[in-house]
Amino acid sequence: MRRVLLVVGMLCVSACAWGPGMHMDEGVFRERYAGKADAGDDAYEIVSITPALLSQQLEARRKAAPARKLDPLAKLATDYAYRVAPHDVLSVIVYDHPELTIPAGEFRSAEASGHPVAPDGTMFFPHAGVIRVAGMTLPQIRELLTQRLTSVIERPQLDVRVAGFRGQKVQVTGEVATPSTVPITDVPLRVQDAISQARGLGPEADLRSVVLTREGRTYTIDLQALYEEGDISQNWLLQDGDILHVPDRSRNKVFVLGEVRRPSSRVMVKGRMSLAEAIGDSEGFDPVTSNPSKVYVIRGNFDRPSIYKLDAGSPDALLLATQFQLQPRDVVFVSAHDLTRWNRIISQIEPTVQLLWETVRIGDDAVILRTQ
Repeated sequence: MRRVLLVVGMLCVSACAWGPGMHMDEGVFRERYAGKADAGDDAYEIVSITPALLSQQLEARRKAAPARKLDPLAKLATDYAYRVAPHDVLSVIVYDHPELTIPAGEFRSAEASGHPVAPDGTMFFPHAGVIRVAGMTLPQIRELLTQRLTSVIERPQLDVRVAGFRGQKVQVTGEVATPSTVPITDVPLRVQDAISQARGLGPEADLRSVVLTREGRTYTIDLQALYEEGDISQNWLLQDGDILHVPDRSRNKVFVLGEVRRPSSRVMVKGRMSLAEAIGDSEGFDPVTSNPSKVYVIRGNFDRPSIYKLDAGSPDALLLATQFQLQPRDVVFVSAHDLTRWNRIISQIEPTVQLLWETVRIGDDAVILRTQ
């Protein structure tokens, strides 16, 4: 039994090598990816966060900035004219002929007393018959009716207006206050207009990745560039059948784990978060158990990780952390101090050692009793 206790004591000496909890063993990491590193791939190195690295990353972000897609309907907005669609309601005013203008009475609304456009794109008007109006502008319809009424009215004077815009619609979904259907009217409808009519953005909206679905294709619109940089090219003109979806920020998270006071996942604000912000939002390093000289940022997937290391043993190193920009799905890991890992393994071994020691003591007492 005493030999067992000796073995347990020897294991305690190497406790830090197999202590409980997560820890970052740089030697094991290098061995795991040794074959890939030998192949000439330097993506598996643990890179120290230094001023030189921050300068390189800043330059790389500038060069790799994705080109924003331009509005394909931008030219149409300069001479925009509404074209009538099926299910719209038209109001036709024939001056000096009230029997044609308000045949149903003057106390009904223009939409209720107007002329609906049939699903096949046609409309009936007295003395003009059934005429096709879908796809035509209001001046074109006015000219057509004038020609048809000339045979019954001398030099007819008339005006055509849309009393109800019911034929063309845009769907606004996702993180907006009121997901809804927005009609397209004689005023050009842009992305910001549609969001405003849906009562604005929700608190969890991801402005950088607004998705527009049009005729089976999807486009990504950067509304954050519109709001912060005034990039009006991102305020696209909408057309009938468009679906505008504002996603949430659930994918824009970083994970802060290890020896911080409150390990958690943190949502990036407007797609931005520095390493210092992530640690600060987690209430900082645990002053008792953490090893600030070993702060790691793990990026990418398991097959191709990129790992950065910050030595924050000195508070001025946190200035580097304020400039190190995180990316969505990054993992920030703060290692435990060697003494912390030692104490944890001892705390787990201690009950076993006490049990064995108690067993030895009982055995010794039994031997003493037999010899008496």
